[in-house]
Amino acid sequence: MRKKHGKGGGERNRQREKPGNERIITGKVDMKSSGTAYIISAESEHDVFIPKEQTNQALNGDIVKVAVRESSRRTRPEGRIVSIVSRERTSYSGTIDILKDFVFVTPDNPKMPGIIVIPEGKLKGAENGQKVIVNITGWVKGEKNPVGEVTHVLGTPGEHFAEINSIMEEYELPIGFPPAVEKFVESIPRQITSGELKNRRDFRSITTFTIDPADAKDFDDALSFKKLDNGNWEIGVHIADVSHYVTPDSVLDKEAASRATSVYLVDRVIPMLPETLSNDACSLNPHEDKLCFSAVFEITPEAEVLNNWIGKTVINSDRRFNYEEVQEIIEGKQDQFSFEIYTLNGLALKLREQRISKGSIPFEKTETKFKLDEKGIPVDVFFVESNDSHDLIEDFMLLANRTVAEMMGKIKNSIFVYRVHDVPDDEKLKKFSEFLGKSGIMQNFSKSKNLAASFNALLKQAHKKPYENIINLLAIRTMAKAFYTTKNIGHYGLGFKYYSHFTSPIRRYPDLMVHRLLFDHISSKQVNPDKTALEEQCKYCSEMERNAEQAERTSVKYKQVQYMSMHREGVYEGAISGATESGIFVELKENKCEGFVRARDIKGDYYYYDESTYCLRGKRTGRKFQLGQTIKVSVKKTDLIKKQIDFELVEE
Repeated sequence: MRKKHGKGGGERNRQREKPGNERIITGKVDMKSSGTAYIISAESEHDVFIPKEQTNQALNGDIVKVAVRESSRRTRPEGRIVSIVSRERTSYSGTIDILKDFVFVTPDNPKMPGIIVIPEGKLKGAENGQKVIVNITGWVKGEKNPVGEVTHVLGTPGEHFAEINSIMEEYELPIGFPPAVEKFVESIPRQITSGELKNRRDFRSITTFTIDPADAKDFDDALSFKKLDNGNWEIGVHIADVSHYVTPDSVLDKEAASRATSVYLVDRVIPMLPETLSNDACSLNPHEDKLCFSAVFEITPEAEVLNNWIGKTVINSDRRFNYEEVQEIIEGKQDQFSFEIYTLNGLALKLREQRISKGSIPFEKTETKFKLDEKGIPVDVFFVESNDSHDLIEDFMLLANRTVAEMMGKIKNSIFVYRVHDVPDDEKLKKFSEFLGKSGIMQNFSKSKNLAASFNALLKQAHKKPYENIINLLAIRTMAKAFYTTKNIGHYGLGFKYYSHFTSPIRRYPDLMVHRLLFDHISSKQVNPDKTALEEQCKYCSEMERNAEQAERTSVKYKQVQYMSMHREGVYEGAISGATESGIFVELKENKCEGFVRARDIKGDYYYYDESTYCLRGKRTGRKFQLGQTIKVSVKKTDLIKKQIDFELVEE
């Protein structure tokens, strides 16, 4: 959902804009829980620090004008907000406190410091202590807190649906689709016409199947398998042709562009497209004719790609596999499609080896999942770890993504949407290298042309070690974030000069953009895309992707806290996942729930943060608590509202 930018406090907050040696810039507010803020602006090389008393009623995400004080003595630029250009949002979820003469809401969002005052008659029936959604309606001059009104009552804090709805509000996730979108979807023809089939390559007689999670409801990719007379293999990567149903600038397209991505919370999916499309018309369900956009490869038994074809197709999937079924076949279980699975897995292994040898960095992926009862209470926690069946699909999807990006990227003056990943930041890399050296995990880790090889050697060394999760986490933090853009700089993490997202248009809008640009090219349409508009949409999609990731993590964190609140007894083994001046973060090995041990609660010494070794160190004893170290803890406290777990150290 697009962020709402409305009129803010610009007129109210006018001040003399340029006293002394100040200069005025425009930027976006990144508010901290302390009430201080940083301004992110293209007009400043560094983020501008704003003291708490100079935020001038600005809120997180607002676009503001800032007077920056120029001084050679400062290590960072500092300024004051002089006016608000536009508000990022006015609606927040939080907990209401009804006192005798005063009512206020404390927002859940840590980037919304302070409270929202609720005048008499604006409670909408809310009772003391309930979760609510409140809309800011104004700001009394001279007051530090805004005024608002309750718009929705969510329920009791800590209760499943109240907390999930609160998370959805915090991250501005939509509930349902507008009636106009639902009506438009109903009008879309589902029948595949003979005229449409004439314009497509027919794969319906070729062995084809999908491989997805067991609980998946939409299937946007399939693999076809055929042996050629020359002994090579024809492997087709078939992707749901969403662009056939979602036409540019339609009300459906505008809604999909606004959502930009599907969001996967712990108990639900908030889809980019209505389910009648995502789970039915577009989904590559077995034994049904389906329209696809495909990348088809001729591959030798040694996984050398000889040639490719890209175009519109029609398929009919023979089987809907889940990952567990495919893994069992890879490990020896006999099946009707055993030969196909064995062969595809062998080719995928070779493709992976080629990719890693050329600089691709294969991070291990572990996903935390919960089994919930009918009330949303977590009764079990389990993990989905990447195995051969996941890698099989990933390697062929990577091949398709790279191929379409390379084809478009090599066309002079072509405009395309890339998925890019920059080289690691020098400062982050330096700190990571220092940590590795001081921890004795790996020596000679430095930025060079062989850096990717160093990362791969490190991940191999850490595999199955107690500190594996920590190394993966820190290595990922060292990396730059991948994003969408029309300006290709390559994908460092994958080691690809050209890379795009082509394979998931049901759940990612950039893939739909790629399909349209690609089809315009291969059908020789004389279309001149608006590069500026495409770049703006790329930037927006990148922002919405990060918003979705944060919402997903918050929902998982909530369930982790809820789960641990019901399992407070006993001693748990965990690994230290972070260290600060206040204490250490610990991730439990049994369930990957993370909590905090406060330094003041560790007995026997005064502990301080030793920045040179990235650890908590005892001042008298010299005892260290460092990243990756295994310790034992018990649950001291759980806070469902703040989504926090406090541990206490259990000494041997």
